[in-house]
Amino acid sequence: MIENFKHIEEFFKELNNNLKNKIEIYVIGGATLLYRGMKTATKDIDVIVYTKKEFLEFENTLKSISFKDKIPGKEYTHMNLSQIFQRDDFRIDLFEKEVCGKFALTKEMKERSEKILDLDNLKVFLCSNEDIFLFKSMTEREGDIVDCINIATMQNINWKVILEELQNQIKQSKQDVWITWVGERFDILEERSLDIPIMKDIDRLRDEYFNNLEKKLNLK
Repeated sequence: MIENFKHIEEFFKELNNNLKNKIEIYVIGGATLLYRGMKTATKDIDVIVYTKKEFLEFENTLKSISFKDKIPGKEYTHMNLSQIFQRDDFRIDLFEKEVCGKFALTKEMKERSEKILDLDNLKVFLCSNEDIFLFKSMTEREGDIVDCINIATMQNINWKVILEELQNQIKQSKQDVWITWVGERFDILEERSLDIPIMKDIDRLRDEYFNNLEKKLNLK
């Protein structure tokens, strides 16, 4: 477990010193919550890169500094995890542009992100709390439900941004089935007493999906 973000920052500086080409990375998981004081420790660093070229550069550099690649477990089935790299207490969950199948790093997400390091070869951005909330609502990990509750209760998140990004993701991926998955996770959050101001909109989008699905099936 990593309990101090300074250790993560030191790792980024080591990575920068060993990179051969410039890359940008976007941190979207527990490491960002650790940085913002919403988590006391994290077991992994979730990183998204935007291009295949950056992915390969990141991968090769990790291997050059003694990280070993691991096979993702069953809990990552829905996450489209590209690779896991491990070295001592550091585990990097690396994604190439997309997480959870069709959840993509969009232009809007990049614009909302916070740049915390601007080194010679490496720029590090932390994704917004809203985008981390949405990302974590698409996984099967119990710890992500807890993180969602912490984000919503400890920060003044913009629920409108979450709804708009969800609709943006559905539109870009043409995978409207995602609303059913997110809806189920939001149901769990409500059962745990989290107030979700956009729940009526989520229910409406869910109803639209099932109504359209029923029409398609009736036409067959």
